[in-house]
Amino acid sequence: MRTLAIANQKGGSGKTTTSVNLAAALGELGRRVLMVDLDPQHSATAWLGVTNAGKGVLGVFLGEGSILDFVQKTEAPGVEVAPSSTWLVGLEKILAGEVGAETILRRQLDKLPPDRWDYVILDCPPTLGLLTINALAAARELLIPVEAHVMALAGLAHLLHTVEVVRERLNPDLKVTGILACRVDSRTRHAREVVDMLRERSGSLVYETVIRENVRLAECPSFGLPITKYDPKSAGAADYRALAQEVLRQEGR
Repeated sequence: MRTLAIANQKGGSGKTTTSVNLAAALGELGRRVLMVDLDPQHSATAWLGVTNAGKGVLGVFLGEGSILDFVQKTEAPGVEVAPSSTWLVGLEKILAGEVGAETILRRQLDKLPPDRWDYVILDCPPTLGLLTINALAAARELLIPVEAHVMALAGLAHLLHTVEVVRERLNPDLKVTGILACRVDSRTRHAREVVDMLRERSGSLVYETVIRENVRLAECPSFGLPITKYDPKSAGAADYRALAQEVLRQEGR
């Protein structure tokens, strides 16, 4: 079972878009995927068609049940979700000062049956607070979506520094499995230059696939469907299917 955190503290990076649509594309390929939505905005939960989440995974952090108690089916074949809710907003205050609060999620994931899912994808909030630290402490791999804008590169450097701190203090097994250029408008010179800069700085960590700016990707959350079901012939669906193939090729490395 591969555990991937998908994180970037900068809003608009394509984090939830990547979490949902990569999960759906992996599901299409026969992989069993559990999405754990850690974002209090619960965008991934809604996008996957879940409308009755209740307090969602808050109960996991408060010791009110295991992740298995909260898992729900989704509109995407092969994909299940442990949903989020706005109740997560107050979690940091609730757990302030609690010893081991940073590793609650890791302890819960360790209890999952190892043969139920092939992938666990952790959709993180756009901050580097307790929920994201829990995800980084629990995951073996980190996938970083980066908006094709020069200002996003500074945020990437900050996140990579945080990864090093987490690796030293909480999770020596964490590695950056890939950096994904998102919202790429190939018609603009600026977007092309940012992708080139990413490849120069991070080399083989940058996926060959780029996620092109695509209006169908912007539309599909309103319909509670991943792009692979909303418009399976769109450029957005093609891009996330290509990313899923790259992720699969990393298996067992």
